[in-house]
Order: sequence, then C-alpha cells, then structure tokens
Amino acid sequence: MNFTYTNEEKDLVVTEKSPLTDAQTTFINKVAFRSITAEHCSLDNALARTAYKDVLAPMDSPPYHRAIVEGFLVQTKDTKGASDQTPIRFQITGEVKPGESQCPIPQDMQAIRVSTGSIVPEGEFSIVRMWEAEISGQSFQIKRSFPARFFIENRGCDIEKNTMVCSAGTTLSAMDIGTLASLGITEVSVATKPTLSIFSSGDEVIPYTAPFQPGKIYDCNSMMLSAAAHGAGAIPTFKGIMNDDFEQFVKQAKQALNTSDMLLISGGTAVGGKDFISDLIREIGELIIDGVPMRSGRPLIMGIANQKPIVCVAGHPPEALRGFQLFAVPTIQKLMGIDVKLPEDRPSQA
Repeated sequence: MNFTYTNEEKDLVVTEKSPLTDAQTTFINKVAFRSITAEHCSLDNALARTAYKDVLAPMDSPPYHRAIVEGFLVQTKDTKGASDQTPIRFQITGEVKPGESQCPIPQDMQAIRVSTGSIVPEGEFSIVRMWEAEISGQSFQIKRSFPARFFIENRGCDIEKNTMVCSAGTTLSAMDIGTLASLGITEVSVATKPTLSIFSSGDEVIPYTAPFQPGKIYDCNSMMLSAAAHGAGAIPTFKGIMNDDFEQFVKQAKQALNTSDMLLISGGTAVGGKDFISDLIREIGELIIDGVPMRSGRPLIMGIANQKPIVCVAGHPPEALRGFQLFAVPTIQKLMGIDVKLPEDRPSQA
C-alpha cells in the first residue's frame, strides 16, 4: 500500500485502499499534524522520544584529521619508488599520542609515530602501518610506496558541520542518542507526550479491584489500554467507568477534552438498540468514522471535538486492543509529528 504526505497538510494519501485502510486514512487525515508542543529533554532521557525539529550537527565528526591505525606519519612523496630492491629509510623524530592537540610536521625523510586516534595534519601525508615498517632503533625502512592520506580519517568524513543528523519526527533510538552525544549535544527538542483520557463504559462493568458480583464483568480494558498508551508514547489517565447514562457521559467527555489531547473510549457502542457512542460524538463534535465494514468493525467509531481526536474501540478486550493499535497508535504518532505508517498497509498488487 503506497502512501505519501503532502508538504502543507501532511495528509496521508493511499493509492489503493481496503475498507479498513480507507477508514484509517479518512480519520488520520483529520488529526492535526504535530499539534503537541515541544519540550527540552536531556540526552540521557531522550530514548524513544520524538524529535520535534531537525537537529543539525554543531561540529564536524570526526572533529579533526586522525590516524586510524598505529604506525608512522610520513610525507607521501618520500615513499615514491620504495620496493624490495630499493627500500627507503626514515628517521623517527617525534610522536603524537591520542588526546594531544597538535602533531609535529614530518620533514623530508622523517617520520612521526602515531597511534589510533592521534591528530594528524592536512596535506600530502600517509601512515606507514607498524607491520609494514622494518624498525631498527630510531629509524625504519619501507619497501613499497603509499597513497596520500593512507589510513587517515579526514575531519567531517562521517558528519559535516550543519548537516542534519536527526530529522523531525524521528523516534530516537540508542544509535541516535550515541550520534548526538558524539557531537557534544546535551539536550534535544522533543514532542511532549500526548495526554490521553480513557473511559470504560457499560452498566455491567465494575472496577477490577472490586468484589466480584454475578452479572458483572471486571474492567480490564482500562489497565490494558493505559499500558498500550504508555507504550505508544502517550500519558494516559483513566477517567472512570461510565454507566449507560448519555447526559452524564457527555458531561464527563467534555470535561476530559479540556484537560487532555485525546479521548479513548472502550465499549458502549450500542445501548438499547441506539448508537450510543456515535450520538455522544455528534453531541460534542464531529463524527468521522461510524463503524468499519469488516469483522468486528462496528465498535470502531472515531470523531474530532475541539480539534482533538476521539477513538472508540470495542469492549471485548482483544478487539479493544486491536482497535487501539489500528487507530489510536497512528493518531498518537501524528499528534507528535511522526510520519504515520498504518499497521495494515500492504503493497498494492500490479
């Protein structure tokens, strides 16, 4: 399933759609891209956070020319013509160790001992590897010529200053953290974690901590969906179990919208033959998806209220979690500015 974002709206465009993907696309296109604010995060706490803006390299990496083997720094021209029949001898006149800030410049037929990581100068220099130098006291001979910059890593060969090292929307990995640290970056601008208000619903639902009652079922969805929300990068708050009281549910949903970035409701799709949740969304905002034409798709209901997404999933726990993965996860991602990859996208068949 091929899809792209437009530069201006970041809307998902799918070239071929199943009913599910069509519903996902329709809803996700209504969700505001990167609507969450940014915050500064220290690098040691940035793992799995979402970069809010592009990060540019403040310096070159490596920050100076350096040796990548142990050996001897010589002028390249002095190695020309070396062979088994005509070896060339160099005098060892100095040494530069890793961590030292300057390297002596070898003069004609001179050599400077270097270690892996030693700073070296610009210019037509080469490194004679230790096992290619036949050492005798403070001199050695070579029996081959060497190309310029042989075994020298040039400044900025990995990352040049002011190039992008981490793009906005990147979920920071351990490798990203290491790269940023290698450039002396101590903190990064990340998307704040979206706040997610969770409701369970149904007259038969009771807290999982309460004494069991015949005819009732324990609410496991609040714990399960809260855990899933944490895993998706959001901060969930359980707002309680709502009975099948329409007016009270509307009141509680409106209050939750004032204090969170997104609503998640499990269960309550139909009460007494009525479209309870659909009517609730119509009451407080815009109904976007009113069921999906697929197996167990009826409880999947989505809307927008106060420019904030509302995701409604089934009360049956396995279907509730599946609905969360299909709709809530990409919603959370888009709020944080991540380019959404829909869970059930498939390449279109020619």
